[in-house]
Amino acid sequence: MKRFLRSGDFWSGLALAALGAYILSEAHRWVYMSEDGPGAGFFPMWYGGIMVVLSLVLVAMSVLRPARAAEVRWKDVGRAFTCWIAFVGCVASMPVLGFAASFALLTWFIIQGMFGERARIAIPVAVGGALGFYALFELGLDLALPHGIFF
Repeated sequence: MKRFLRSGDFWSGLALAALGAYILSEAHRWVYMSEDGPGAGFFPMWYGGIMVVLSLVLVAMSVLRPARAAEVRWKDVGRAFTCWIAFVGCVASMPVLGFAASFALLTWFIIQGMFGERARIAIPVAVGGALGFYALFELGLDLALPHGIFF
């Protein structure tokens, strides 16, 4: 059997190409350019197109130069799922805590919990990052982020 059919790069490339095609098909329905500038479809069209091209390059590379089978490092898989679950928790907590608090908690967890940095590094980076995003979007760009019990 072809070795590339057992490659994670091959299958993830196909999945990402399908996702990129879906993004393109949805973004095609939106306004690309308006008289005020780029419309709602501008960024998704570029993002989806680049995603399709790069994922097809990944598929082609896995077919043309199949890699040797690598063993699965389950510890790394567990860390990836832990990070994903933390991100889902962050998104779920935004309506209650607000963007800034949820983002700060996510950042703190990744820096201290997953990377093992000390609290004296993790807490200032988490708070500073959350305040930086808040200042950029709420104050600088006048865009509303989810608000919760904190701000």
